[in-house]
Amino acid sequence: MAPATPPPSASPPATEPPQHTGTALELLVHGVGGATPQEMLGDPRTVRVTGDTTAAVYRRTEDAHGEKHPERYRDEPVAEAYCWSGLTSGNGSRALWLLLLPFMVVNLAHWMRPTATGRTRAVRLYGVLVRLVALSLTVLLTAAACEVALDLLAWQCAGADACAARRSWLGFLSEGQGGWWSQPGRRLALAAVVPAALVGLLWYLSNRTWSAYESQRPLDGEDFGADESFGAAADHGPDADDDPRPSVPVRPALGRPGFWYGRRLVARLRAAHTAAGFLTVAAAVAGAAARHDRGAEGPVPRFIGAAVEGGIVLCALVVVWVVCRRGRSERTRDTRLDGALISYLPGSALVLLGLAVLYASWSRPDWQSSGALPVETAFRFLTLGQGVLVVALAVVARGLYRRTPEPRTVLYGLGGPAVAMLACALGGVMTGGVAQRVADWLDGPGTPGMGRSSDIAGPPVLLSWQASVIPVLLLLLLVPVLVLVVRTARTARRLGPVIEADYAPEPSDEGRTRRIARIRAAAALTDSAPWIVGVVSTATLLLGAGAIAGSWYSGQVPGRAADGSGPLLESFADAAQSTGSWLIGFGFILFVAGGRRAYKDASARRTIGILWDVGTFWPRAAHPFAPPCYAERAVPDLASRMSAWTSTTPRGRLVISGHSQGSVLAASAVWQLPDATRPRVALLTYGSPLERLYGRWFPAYFGPGPLLGLHRSVHCWRNLWRATDPIGGPVRICADPDPSVDRGPLKDPLAYGRTTELPLPEPILGHSDYQADPAFADARADLLAELAPHVPRQAEARTQKGTSGRSSG
Repeated sequence: MAPATPPPSASPPATEPPQHTGTALELLVHGVGGATPQEMLGDPRTVRVTGDTTAAVYRRTEDAHGEKHPERYRDEPVAEAYCWSGLTSGNGSRALWLLLLPFMVVNLAHWMRPTATGRTRAVRLYGVLVRLVALSLTVLLTAAACEVALDLLAWQCAGADACAARRSWLGFLSEGQGGWWSQPGRRLALAAVVPAALVGLLWYLSNRTWSAYESQRPLDGEDFGADESFGAAADHGPDADDDPRPSVPVRPALGRPGFWYGRRLVARLRAAHTAAGFLTVAAAVAGAAARHDRGAEGPVPRFIGAAVEGGIVLCALVVVWVVCRRGRSERTRDTRLDGALISYLPGSALVLLGLAVLYASWSRPDWQSSGALPVETAFRFLTLGQGVLVVALAVVARGLYRRTPEPRTVLYGLGGPAVAMLACALGGVMTGGVAQRVADWLDGPGTPGMGRSSDIAGPPVLLSWQASVIPVLLLLLLVPVLVLVVRTARTARRLGPVIEADYAPEPSDEGRTRRIARIRAAAALTDSAPWIVGVVSTATLLLGAGAIAGSWYSGQVPGRAADGSGPLLESFADAAQSTGSWLIGFGFILFVAGGRRAYKDASARRTIGILWDVGTFWPRAAHPFAPPCYAERAVPDLASRMSAWTSTTPRGRLVISGHSQGSVLAASAVWQLPDATRPRVALLTYGSPLERLYGRWFPAYFGPGPLLGLHRSVHCWRNLWRATDPIGGPVRICADPDPSVDRGPLKDPLAYGRTTELPLPEPILGHSDYQADPAFADARADLLAELAPHVPRQAEARTQKGTSGRSSG
């Protein structure tokens, strides 16, 4: 009888062959702090497969040609390690990048905008405001360098015989010497070399790192499917062009071909910021000479100064127009460069600086320097302008959030403005601190600005007021710090019974329980960071406004302004001024020393490295002088490796396995894969900050929508996390009928006490060594098992259905 033939689906051999017809590959990506290939692969013998000394893929020597012998890898995949630590680490001198921290922080604010749908103009306005704040930081840094070199050294100290006598290397500039350089204009022209050299150094560093990072081309255009859409600007990516086909499924911003290729924007911004720096120096030099010529009859025609200042203003307007005119273009890979703008804008500013130097060097025998250069108003308007821009940014961000609210977004959408405010505060503290420390050094036993035994007038009054609010800010921060300490202690006490229940029926150990509870409670502090940032930013904005008002109203440093107001207030003002000044100097030294140690000491780097690596993960979309974006090299590397391997191994299975920051790189690389490749890839993340950090702070790029799309686009995904991990956490994705991505919280430690299997006390691992947990091997095996029998069949089924849900991540 014909029906007696058993159906093919009932026969085991029908499903067995696909499980072992192709080699399985596990691509390991390490996290913060880096790891050697030998550590990642667990073998001292490794070989480089592809890449260079900066970033490369390695294998065990015995696995170098694993694809040719699939029968050897039936139970375990071929392991590859992608090592990218060379992109973020280096020698101790690289710690000087920490001096660019305000630029990096304001660049972060660009990426922190809330999710927006259909708000193209608001998104573009958000980007413009952040870029203007970034431009103001460049001007602030250059103005501080001008304050030190032109005002404190060339104008004040060289113009005061007592100060110049203590600094013999300033003797040739002293008015008492009567030499060629003794005229104030010529001293200013010579001192302009210092801030101009600083701007040139920033341009050089940005250009060099641009050649190594932004100019690295990602996957070629033909690697993307012809039917794919890369979305509209208002949906995901700031300042991109609108998609004329809004009905086509949208690829998220991090998956667009132009996202990791920002060479055109970086080049435009570098030209604009370099020009802004040169123009700031030119304005300081020409402005002093023009003010003298307008106030007295002399040998220099007044129209020359007016012409130079007019050229500076006109070029400055062009700089602002360039910064506002164009943002990022992500939907296509923009290979063009604005050659004329890049060449002529900085060159024009440099020519104007040269004209300003020549104009100031004109002989003016009757010109003498006294007091300080009138730069107070410039610093006040610059600081006030930063505050106005941040407030406007907050209004735009709040409007975007109200349009598409997401409960997990930090500070109700105000994370970007808060971070931009912190960038301005960091810039003000660092630049003002340098000016104050130099003034104290030049004045010897005197205190600049106090009028007692002072040889020089000192830096602008506003900088002293800004330093004076630092102790007040630290006192205000004691309240939230105490709240966190009390909350953490209470949480640890509440966790005691929960921990003992997790390890029941093992006998309880009060000391062991208390230690585990403390670590879990401390790990939860990461989730309190947003409101701490909010408190600090709000207090900084209000105290900064108070500093501007106090300096404007009194025109004196706080110690002098409080004279006659009572002994208590006078003592408080003097203490705040002196303490703030020393705190700035001491903090600056600790800052650089800590950064140097972080690059030399692996344990210190793991402690603070996550913040630095988060900052340098993002492309330089707001500030071209920020530290370079390592992801513009790492993400294309990973995507290219996965695409190349799947194309040469048709039936192969691929698991990309990322720890910590490596999980963010892995997810970003998966987004960059073509639609035909992503269903053949499984994603394994552990200790991942994808949702806990990136999803909350960068909702437009890692929010619930993009992460759900990523889950649907890959074949399968598992995420391992621990309650003792201060960085990693769940990704909170559960799409019916798919199972939840998260597996956790995993037990940590693996054993509460001594057991026959584990006779020695087990450590509390926290963020490290996830591979030591048996759950890791189980999750990897599950992913490989899910990939094996379904890859050919499921890819065909998706093609027949024509659905885009799992391929539009």
